[in-house]
Amino acid sequence: MITRRNFIINTSLAATAVLASPSFAFTMKKKEIGLQLYTLREELPKDVKVVLEKVAKAGFTTVETYGYSIKDQFWGLTPKELKKILDDNGLKAVSGHYNLGSYLYDGNTTELIAAIEAAKVLKSEFLTVPWVDEPFRKNIDDYKKIAFRINEAAKLCKEAGLKLAYHNHDFEFQKHDGVTGYEILLKETDKDLVYFELDLYWVIYSGNDPLRLFAENPGRFKMWHVKDADKTNQKLNTEVGSGTIDFKPFFKEAKQSGMVHFFVEQENNYASNSIESIKTSCDFIAKNLI
Repeated sequence: MITRRNFIINTSLAATAVLASPSFAFTMKKKEIGLQLYTLREELPKDVKVVLEKVAKAGFTTVETYGYSIKDQFWGLTPKELKKILDDNGLKAVSGHYNLGSYLYDGNTTELIAAIEAAKVLKSEFLTVPWVDEPFRKNIDDYKKIAFRINEAAKLCKEAGLKLAYHNHDFEFQKHDGVTGYEILLKETDKDLVYFELDLYWVIYSGNDPLRLFAENPGRFKMWHVKDADKTNQKLNTEVGSGTIDFKPFFKEAKQSGMVHFFVEQENNYASNSIESIKTSCDFIAKNLI
């Protein structure tokens, strides 16, 4: 009988197992654990260097940025300055949440172009749309307009060597004449240009099943937000592994999802403090999910 230890040592057997089992292939390749830096939004602007050092020490190897603006850039740092701090700590900003200004609503590309330039300096893979303001998502036509703008932005991203992704909350799953906004976005965007960052917490909070989305739209969910729900109040977050969401079934279907990056996110309800919380989540994922 081959023990686990001998199995790992025997590289030829390991290679065979990778080819035979998609879920095991994912585990072998997936060594990175990412953090959405919005989790640390209270601490980060005060001292980016110190906070990113703590992120690396907590076990993370990738991050997703947020908060870029033409005026303040990244908390007062240029993309080049931020890139150096990331490099010094062995971190890669593989994705970023960028507020595109009014682009999604009126087509003004000023902030979109600035975001693309910033993402290029950081050597990111994805530029991610994080949010749609409430007045611009009231009906089917609104979502079709958003989908059109996203398609156009994705073309600009591709020309710059980037991929464009869309991050959901729960409002996209509200129905408009029997169809959800998310269904419109999936249908109306170019599957070869536009990808999705699935926030698992918000999908479940809205009453939907990520596994069903994976099955119906294989390969489109290139990134996830891994965010747990508090056991006593589902509106609040908690450390991954401490709440109500069982993430194991999702990670087993990572290949079907198309997932290449995932990010821990916790917006509130930290057990002790945010740094301790992200370490707790990172440790749980490393031991139980990948």
